Amino acid sequence: MACPICSKDSIPAYRPFCSKRCADVDLARWLRGEYVIPGPPLEDVPTPEDEER
Repeated sequence: MACPICSKDSIPAYRPFCSKRCADVDLARWLRGEYVIPGPPLEDVPTPEDEER
């Protein structure tokens, strides 16, 4: 399996990454909001108060 960050071979200790550095790069991208899980915007998600109406 290739590292999703740099395409080198992954190693078991950091799978699916090849190193701690690539794992940290991926984490930083998640924390900055560069990756997004598809779904409705949070404003459009009904709240419990909306469901009571």
